Amino acid sequence: MSDLDTKARELDSADELAPLRDRFVLDGTVYLDGNSLGALPANVPDRIADVVRRQWGELRIRSWEESGWWTAPERIGDRIAPLVGAAPGQIVVGDSTSVNVFKALVAAVRMARTDGGARTDDGTGGTRDRDEILVDATTFPTDGYIARSAARMTGCTLRPVTPAEVPGALSARTAAVLLNHVDYRTGRLHDLPSLTAAVHAAGAYAVWDLCHSAGALPVGLDEHGVGLAVGCTYKYLNGGPGSPAYLYVRRELQDRFDSPLPGWNSHAEPFGMRPDFEPASGARRGRVGTPDILSMLALEAALEVWDGVPVEAVRAKSLALTDFFLECVVAYVPDGRVTSLTPVPHGERGSQVALRCADAGEVMKRLIERGVVGDFRHPDVLRFGFTPLYVGFADVERAARVLAEVLR
Repeated sequence: MSDLDTKARELDSADELAPLRDRFVLDGTVYLDGNSLGALPANVPDRIADVVRRQWGELRIRSWEESGWWTAPERIGDRIAPLVGAAPGQIVVGDSTSVNVFKALVAAVRMARTDGGARTDDGTGGTRDRDEILVDATTFPTDGYIARSAARMTGCTLRPVTPAEVPGALSARTAAVLLNHVDYRTGRLHDLPSLTAAVHAAGAYAVWDLCHSAGALPVGLDEHGVGLAVGCTYKYLNGGPGSPAYLYVRRELQDRFDSPLPGWNSHAEPFGMRPDFEPASGARRGRVGTPDILSMLALEAALEVWDGVPVEAVRAKSLALTDFFLECVVAYVPDGRVTSLTPVPHGERGSQVALRCADAGEVMKRLIERGVVGDFRHPDVLRFGFTPLYVGFADVERAARVLAEVLR
């Protein structure tokens, strides 16, 4: 038994979150791809069976009221809220991350243009609207596509910049800034508090994508004054493949949130069937059409694994897991075969480790064959996600050891 194997056993013995592993359906695989698709919570299959057989099969249309289908988007939003540091009544669940990014970004531009001082002197005696959107140049591609479309729709110029460049790129022209909390390739954690403050000081609105942070680390949306945020639920929140995303609209902004996708579900009187649109109050403004009930209620069941689990404890274990993985990689992997792209400082690291490797695609295939599941990002990145609710330190040691054997 190696020293690191012994250390892993000691760490697992002292892990207060270790019992949570029993809340998931797992096998002997070391599953380090929860940053793409979380493992199945054990209570979900029975819940979905009830939704299908009883709620849909027996109650049928009555379930919209009797089973709470109609209020599910806000109810489940309130379950997500404490995981991202938000008070109730500010998150609505539904649609995809991409759709919610579009809603939030266009609404941000509209709000910026109606704020006091939104029109500024152009230096020639005239005025101009805020006509620029900044987008994280390192973002997941879809966010970039959506930002480009939102810019066309609102008549804005799109300007890609890195998160570090945002403070210097802000100006009186800036309407909105779309940022990722954690970089999906490298696992770098960006400074949400300071970047949000800088954007607001410039009179613009920040829209945060929380896909790789919610459920892995504290976010503090209310604490840090974030106005708008979106996120998926199938990664660290374990909601299942294609589970609905969510939209956060800060309470003070809700009566001004002007969605570019108004639908009957976001109408003040959804069953009034009036030809004119009157937006609903509160977070319901973020709804569009009929909710995806099967997927949404699977998510609601999945979120029950968080009962009694403090996000701060999850963050502490996440850092311990990634620290230990990097320690094992240094000890086991032949020199020069991999390079870590993930920052070492805790304040700059999410809950994943990305390793650059010349033949990463083939290496990942061989790792999966050996029972260690991570993922590959083109052209040369091995990506390992650490979900503290079910990943243990013995898993981490085994993953690094198998990686070393494959690379040899």
